[in-house]
Amino acid sequence: MNFSNGCWLQKEGCACFSPAEVSFTRMEEAKVTLIAPTSHILKRGDALGGVNLTVEISCPAPEVIRVRTRHYMGVREDGPAFELAMDEGAKVFAEDGDERLVIRNGGLRLEIEKNPWHMVYYWEDTQLCASGKRDLAYMKTDWKGDMYVKSGDKDAYMRQRLSLGVGELIYGMGERFTPFVKNGQSVDIWNEDGGTSTEQSYKNIPFYLSSRGYGVFVNHTDRVFFETASAAVDKVEFSVAGESLDYFLIGGGDMKAVLRNYTALTGRPPLPEAWTFGLWLSTSFTTDYDEDTVTSFIDGMRERKLPLSVFHFDCFWMKEFHWCDFTWDSQVFLQPEAMLERLHGRGLKVCVWINPYIGQASHLFQEGMEKGCLLKRPDGSVWQWDMWQPGMALVDFTNPKACLWYQEKLAALVDMGVDCFKTDFGERVPTDCVYADGRNPEKMHNYYTYLYNKTVYELLEKKRGEGKAVLFARSATVGGQKFPVHWGGDCWSTYTAMEQSLRGGLSLMLSGFGFWSHDIGGFEDTSTADVYKRWCAFGLLSSHSRLHGSTSYRVPWLYDEEAVDVLRFFTNLKMRLMPYLYRAAVQAHTEGIPTMRAMALEFPKDRTCLYLDRQYMLGDNLLVAPVMNDRGIGEYYLPKGCWTNFFTNERRDGLIMLSCKGEGTYTVELIGVTGLSVQGAAMEVQKDRTALAGCQSEMAVRIEEGQS
Repeated sequence: MNFSNGCWLQKEGCACFSPAEVSFTRMEEAKVTLIAPTSHILKRGDALGGVNLTVEISCPAPEVIRVRTRHYMGVREDGPAFELAMDEGAKVFAEDGDERLVIRNGGLRLEIEKNPWHMVYYWEDTQLCASGKRDLAYMKTDWKGDMYVKSGDKDAYMRQRLSLGVGELIYGMGERFTPFVKNGQSVDIWNEDGGTSTEQSYKNIPFYLSSRGYGVFVNHTDRVFFETASAAVDKVEFSVAGESLDYFLIGGGDMKAVLRNYTALTGRPPLPEAWTFGLWLSTSFTTDYDEDTVTSFIDGMRERKLPLSVFHFDCFWMKEFHWCDFTWDSQVFLQPEAMLERLHGRGLKVCVWINPYIGQASHLFQEGMEKGCLLKRPDGSVWQWDMWQPGMALVDFTNPKACLWYQEKLAALVDMGVDCFKTDFGERVPTDCVYADGRNPEKMHNYYTYLYNKTVYELLEKKRGEGKAVLFARSATVGGQKFPVHWGGDCWSTYTAMEQSLRGGLSLMLSGFGFWSHDIGGFEDTSTADVYKRWCAFGLLSSHSRLHGSTSYRVPWLYDEEAVDVLRFFTNLKMRLMPYLYRAAVQAHTEGIPTMRAMALEFPKDRTCLYLDRQYMLGDNLLVAPVMNDRGIGEYYLPKGCWTNFFTNERRDGLIMLSCKGEGTYTVELIGVTGLSVQGAAMEVQKDRTALAGCQSEMAVRIEEGQS
């Protein structure tokens, strides 16, 4: 939210109350409290009335400094809170002088000049960012010069503005499909079901990562507004409604270290089982299918020697209008348990689609209403609307009884043979409602998805064992990375949508998430054969890989026979790469470093890499550059070093821009990577040179100087 009118003025009706000085300091072992009047105190009478801000500073995790600023401290805490791994009793190392307060936590340091007020963050001897006059502020947007500001006013906000240095770039804020570098953007942290081609996002994370080697996490579950080098081009501004602002500045010295510290605070993903990295095949969304259709797909994959790991049943495994009643449509699937047993007998895992909504036609609607498991309106009636499902209600996951009720329904499916769940939706959550535990619905809007996915994930852990749960989730907030895997939502079936999806995935991976997938071939509409083949290459070189669409199937032979060859080639390639990929997955689990890495994360000192969003590192040694056009042109940038073309074994030095045209496949050297050494495992693909034209994804291996 932009409160300013240029450099010097506020927008009409806006008033800014910013610390002028530090009046006094209270030192405690676990925190330092500052009383900061918003006007200078020149005589005793100046202390009568006026707006004072209370600033509490603590160090709840290594290399993290927390700053909590409040206007009225008596406001009731009525919202959920992110589940953070904090030591709130950790000692604060502070030096309180007459002119300056210094807080240290590892290599991170905060210095506050007392009069006039000024904040500067440092990593060792390097300044990271600063906040000065009118930056940290209590804002009123309907100010009429009233003498008194009352608690509960709806026009009250808290904001902070942190400076940007020359050339500093900002990343993250969740899975965002807008430009990869967030400078110049206004970002609204509010989950929406908006597809992949707008400023809306399914996964909004109030955390940004700076190219200067620090991060900022705004610890609010409700709507957070970011003005990123937009309202003021040399600042990142973030604001929230209400009387307080709580944020963490996270150090580390480089972006990888910041992600380690951020995920240590907010959570790291468990290590998914090896089978989850294989190919997933879906029925697609609104297609007509029954058990014969499913069997024909699986038979078709086997006949064509296409390795398959998971079969997914989308919405219509349940009867129309009955979503969700968790009951197989008996007119389509006559013996579901026997069918699932047959699928398991063929070495497949089974995933089924669910969501947190209960349609009025579902027999669970009446049951949920009677048990008090559904979200209510202020008058006590069930909250309903006709969006998505007629008369739809939402499960109230703040009610422990509702969570158990929901888990009971899922447990019956697991007992039947279902291995995992696609947890769809969770974004269209109302704010004109009442939760069972009285939580503020504005603050629950983004947080709802956390409780939803946590409820499902914990049920799978209970039924299948610790470390054996996996989801395919669409919506997320802070901490959602603890319930992998996430996919990119409803994209179109075009090259442009492929580019958008990758951009969103890389942004999500810079927001603390370790694993990510997308709908191979696109979701909406049906792609051309060339888009499908290019997407297969991209999808099988992602952490997780799923064939899924909306109104049409995604089995490759429906495109052309070449698509079968392309899918086979890259599925086999991924299987051969599994030792390497699993090592990257272990690092995501233990350190919070994502499996798919923006070039900026792996090469932060290369200025060109800071802007690249159409190529990425898969793990620490494989560079992937999907081809996103119908001309077969792949453009990619090689940072400094010696690089080997994965498919041709040709070596090139970095720091040059390459433009190449794919001419088909070649005799391929498949490379298994152990550490940074290279071991050849030759495999020939016997095919005409042009047979796989249009399928090849550009890929290279980084070899550090002095290594084989």
